[in-house]
Amino acid sequence: MHIRETHFVAKNIHKSRLQEYGVGIFEGITSKSALKKAIKKKLIWVNGKEAFTATFISGGEKIEYLVDTQTPSKRLKLSLQVIFEDEYLAVINKPAGILVSGNKFLTITNALPQNLKISMAKDAVDPQPVHRLDYETTGLLLVGKTNSAIVALNQMFKNRAIKKTYLAVTIGEMRENGHISLPIDNKVASSSFSVIQSTLSDRFTYLNLVELQPQTGRRHQLRKHLYAIGNPILGDKLYFKDNLQLRGKGLYLHAYSLQFQHPISNNTMNFKAILPKKFYNIFPEFEQ
Repeated sequence: MHIRETHFVAKNIHKSRLQEYGVGIFEGITSKSALKKAIKKKLIWVNGKEAFTATFISGGEKIEYLVDTQTPSKRLKLSLQVIFEDEYLAVINKPAGILVSGNKFLTITNALPQNLKISMAKDAVDPQPVHRLDYETTGLLLVGKTNSAIVALNQMFKNRAIKKTYLAVTIGEMRENGHISLPIDNKVASSSFSVIQSTLSDRFTYLNLVELQPQTGRRHQLRKHLYAIGNPILGDKLYFKDNLQLRGKGLYLHAYSLQFQHPISNNTMNFKAILPKKFYNIFPEFEQ
């Protein structure tokens, strides 16, 4: 047996494909893969017609999701640090070792409803992350709480209007700053780096506290770029030099700051997340 969940698209939105727009508008669809599965099973309808991944959403549509009522509804209990929250968006400090979204039960997305207040806005939806952080990466994660905010924030990311800064500990001697332009998966990818502090290491020769700014958003971009120039991130299990892999401490990559214009109020938003303690064990004199 199925019940219908209905979502009404705001009239003034940027035209996009359903496979992009539809992620997060229903509680049971929190990723692109979940959306594609629902479409393939003919569970998504737009204006009374069967939907496809290539269906365009331009504003004013009625999107329906046929929910299987025999599937038990579960809520994940996981406490998250909320840095900021209003009716439209939130910023949380993601812990290491948890997926942002996906088909697993233990994800940040599934934990958001228990950590954030219910939005009273007319187009409120279940809160949804609007970008990715890797499983082991810690730090700031931006979340949308209304349909209009999610659409606007996604467009801001596409337009590179949201400034993200990461801090990482890298291995090996580095120049003070630089720009890396190396394609990833045959797509343009660029990142900038600046060394804040360096320290001698018996095992790794040098360890560096590095500020990183990605100009594109490819999967594992910062990790791949630093590995490519010979300075992999400490604790990386995928991109490392032989005999220079640190085990048991996790990845030393932290989403440190976010800066953007609020999509509704247009106020300048600027947030920072305190570094995990393990960074200070290497660089105790760093001041945020």
